[in-house]
Amino acid sequence: MSRASDVAYEMIRERILSGALAPQTQLKEEELAELCGVSRTPIRDALRRLEAEMLVRRTDTQRTFVPDWSADEVEEIFTLRALLESHAAARAAARITAAEIETLERHNDEIEKAIHGSIKLDAEAFVTHNRHFHNVLLQASQSERLIKMRSLIVEQSILHRTARNYDKAGLSRSHADHEELVLACRAKDSEWARSIMDNHIRRAYHVTLGDMEAMTPPPVEAKTPPAKGSRGSKAEIALVK
Repeated sequence: MSRASDVAYEMIRERILSGALAPQTQLKEEELAELCGVSRTPIRDALRRLEAEMLVRRTDTQRTFVPDWSADEVEEIFTLRALLESHAAARAAARITAAEIETLERHNDEIEKAIHGSIKLDAEAFVTHNRHFHNVLLQASQSERLIKMRSLIVEQSILHRTARNYDKAGLSRSHADHEELVLACRAKDSEWARSIMDNHIRRAYHVTLGDMEAMTPPPVEAKTPPAKGSRGSKAEIALVK
């Protein structure tokens, strides 16, 4: 894989995960080539890699889009994430080093600043340090298999959108879960860590689900035309003309 392809892959991936490229956005090779400062060949290579990771979708007409996840897909993503990350947390609690615990605490301190450091939530900082926190636990699990399996689950773009819809109480609960995970790691209690992580991911799922439902427009009630032979009101007659 060429260096240009790697650059294009990282740039496009980051924009999808951050939400800068929104769901249903069509990805055109010529526009991406200009954005990334490369030719179209590396863009094609990058898009193939992103398609393999399910970060982009290709239609039958060979057009490429940022996927818009369905409620069923989101449930599956969070279910798989809960299974993998709760197991990773359990392994990490038994294997984590003092230096890694300090790194967890540092990222969680930054999460607290993102939540309470100003009047407005710093969503970018929250998402960044939340990702780092979870990645440290994954690394501490000392399982390459888990790390590779976790990398195939796409939730960062969903998390980015959901972070903006948490209220401060919800964000503070997330921060408190992290604090408890640190305590479980210090105590080397794998089952405690597993339980906290499972609850942590399931809570995030329900926030995401509520966000998706809020964004779904209500069904439009069909108008029933007047019965044959009925004159109906003027408004009703106008509706069926």
